[in-house]
Amino acid sequence: MTASVRLARLHLASRRVPASLLALAAVAVALRVALHWTPASGAYSVMFPLTGAAAAAAVVGITTHSPLGEPERVAGQWLPWLRLGAVLATAGAACGALALGAVGGRLTLGAPALLRDLAGLTGIALLTAALLGAGLSWTGPFTYLVVSIYAVRQSWATPWLWPARPAHDRGAAICAALVFAAGLAAITARGASRRS
Repeated sequence: MTASVRLARLHLASRRVPASLLALAAVAVALRVALHWTPASGAYSVMFPLTGAAAAAAVVGITTHSPLGEPERVAGQWLPWLRLGAVLATAGAACGALALGAVGGRLTLGAPALLRDLAGLTGIALLTAALLGAGLSWTGPFTYLVVSIYAVRQSWATPWLWPARPAHDRGAAICAALVFAAGLAAITARGASRRS
């Protein structure tokens, strides 16, 4: 039991999870400040929470980086489970950080939409990490952010652009959950690409 706890602790430390928690706290503070000074309606009331979700998703994606490289891959059967645990822990911390950052704020679409957006953007970050590497995993969520802001302004209706959908839209929630599940499966099975 002690060896398992030590292995998990070392894996989280190698992924810089403690530093990512500080980054997520900064995202929460920035979201809280933005929501305090943003009008209750309009484009900015949707854009700032979505930007906070993209930033939190980028933090989760970047923590998939392994400084050890190939020796880690031959370390044993526990590596996929360690990857899964690290990503779920960091994603859970991102959910908590955004929820705390939004407390008392004026969320136009509400907290369920914010967490739906975070799940989908995290899935995009994980898929980008699996394809391009953890160092470039931030590009996926922020590219999707730009497309989403345009979709919100144009009132696009596809569920694959879930930020443009109402908070309780089932299709948008399913699409975001599918993207998150795909990203989680890709990172768990093969880890982040070594390209970056």
